[in-house]
Amino acid sequence: MARDDEDRVTAAVEALAAEWDRANGDEVFPAERLAALGQAGALSAFTTLPDIGAVRRLDPVLRRIGGADLSLGRLFEGHVNAAQLIEVYGDPGQRAVLADDLAAARIFGVWNTEPAPMTIEGGILHGAKSFATGAGHIDRALITARDRNGDKRMVLVDIAGLAERADNSGWQVRGMKGTQSGRFDFTGMPANIVGASGDYEREPRFSAGAWRFAAVQIGAAESLVRHWRAHLVETGKGDDPIQRLRFGQSVGAVRSAGLWVAQAAQAAEAGAGNAIALVLMARGLVEDAALQAMEGAARAVGTASFFAGSRIDRITRDLGLYLRQPVPDQARDRAATAWLAHDQWGEDDWW
Repeated sequence: MARDDEDRVTAAVEALAAEWDRANGDEVFPAERLAALGQAGALSAFTTLPDIGAVRRLDPVLRRIGGADLSLGRLFEGHVNAAQLIEVYGDPGQRAVLADDLAAARIFGVWNTEPAPMTIEGGILHGAKSFATGAGHIDRALITARDRNGDKRMVLVDIAGLAERADNSGWQVRGMKGTQSGRFDFTGMPANIVGASGDYEREPRFSAGAWRFAAVQIGAAESLVRHWRAHLVETGKGDDPIQRLRFGQSVGAVRSAGLWVAQAAQAAEAGAGNAIALVLMARGLVEDAALQAMEGAARAVGTASFFAGSRIDRITRDLGLYLRQPVPDQARDRAATAWLAHDQWGEDDWW
């Protein structure tokens, strides 16, 4: 997609996100909002990233969508991830089908978690996926399964119209309800293998690609700060120096984490040697900033921030869950280990 087209898509998404951020929305699968993203061209605009300029445009799109609706942000980020994996590792035929599917605004997802190991036997899948975002609602799932040698393979499955295979009854959570991340049974379905053994977890794409969900998360934190500010201005609480101190600290933390995400995104998509370390460090800083903003907003707004229909309550519940995955403590440890070895920012190696 040409840069002018990407800019138009970005502007359209920003307008949609601004509208959605003013309306809390139902905590159900956001089918209408996904359709609106499709009509805006967002479902096909950022599935390949030919240059750093495209990364600079995807970053704010992920942030805006995450700031408006974290469940929608999780779904959109998974869609982009799946499409990019097929684009990178798929064969020419699979990439051609991908292009047709994206033109038709079909929704993709990536599912890896499983209650028991999934297998491929005679070209047929056996087993199920759990925490399957969009189970029963999306059109294509890029999943992992073990072949007869025990190797993990990526498999693309057409799951459109197969809601009967999904079970979302166990998705009883306080936040991110709209993702409908239930269980999906693939037993008996054909295995359309994508790429080679080990491609799913191939580095640096596997770890460095986490910048995308970090962008979604920091977008939600930025939205939280905007609603917090609006409350202080509208109520006059901004005249209180304690309120200003708390607010200012969160503004600094959230904006700083956002800059780290932007830096990590560029390194990740450029395949830089320090990309993984930057992304892992950015994830930790996003978590710290988001938790600080969540606590600060609740203290400033008080009881009203916990009422149903409050944007602060919705963002806090969704973000509280989203920050828990995947393995945030391990990511922090890996980042610290990398920095102990070298200054991963890429300028001065500890002087």
